[in-house]
Amino acid sequence: MKNPIKLSNHELNRYNIDTYKKIDKHPLIVVLDNVRSAINVGSIFRTSDAFMIEKIVLCGITACPPNKDILKTALGATESVDWSYENDTLTYLKSIENRNDYDFICVEQATNSIKLNDFKFHVGKKTILIFGNEVDGVSQAILDISDICLEIPQHGTKHSLNVAVSAGIVLWEISNKLNPKNS
Repeated sequence: MKNPIKLSNHELNRYNIDTYKKIDKHPLIVVLDNVRSAINVGSIFRTSDAFMIEKIVLCGITACPPNKDILKTALGATESVDWSYENDTLTYLKSIENRNDYDFICVEQATNSIKLNDFKFHVGKKTILIFGNEVDGVSQAILDISDICLEIPQHGTKHSLNVAVSAGIVLWEISNKLNPKNS
């Protein structure tokens, strides 16, 4: 590569918010279960915009827009990505009608988890991706009603990743599996 020139925002050909709102999104709903850091929430909004996620559901103590820390890291994605708030994650998940139309997928280290790189999508179903609290992860009660537990393979001395980093890795990988021509 010889002397790369950075592209301008205009050259990137990004959608405006009105157009973005009208186009089809990936059939993915991101659920944030008691995510404590508003900065992480904002980052997940921005990542969800980048990978055209259908919706984010903020649950429990998870901060909601227009929180200043969310807005600082989301860079406007709170306007492009649909979102809602629910008091309790477990209650929300149990209330979903037509449960057979969805795969509930937790991102957590657990017995019988599937490595992210080995995961195969169920075409024709919507996917609910559940990301847990920065300290405790996804609760056992939510794991108990989930269909799949995804694990990001890690090889260092630490046993976990930041929730926003985890969301970025998982959403990128799933986006590539949904659109293999874009990877």
